[in-house]
Amino acid sequence: MEFKDDLWKKVEKKTKVNKDTIIDLAKKLQGGNMKDENTLREVINTLSLMTGKKVSKEQEDKIINTIVSDKVPKNIDKMF
Repeated sequence: MEFKDDLWKKVEKKTKVNKDTIIDLAKKLQGGNMKDENTLREVINTLSLMTGKKVSKEQEDKIINTIVSDKVPKNIDKMF
């Protein structure tokens, strides 16, 4: 089921991210190997650009290492 255009417009207005970027990121997450360093770097870069938040090389490496080594908490309560 596709989102209606008015819903996309609301999302774009609130997030300042266009529909195509959101769909591309979703496809990358859905079809990508989340253990692949290049895929992870692309996702991190895309999210960084979308949010306007800079991610240093050190932060990027730490995020990738955490994901690849399965150290991401399975329980959301453990994240905070």
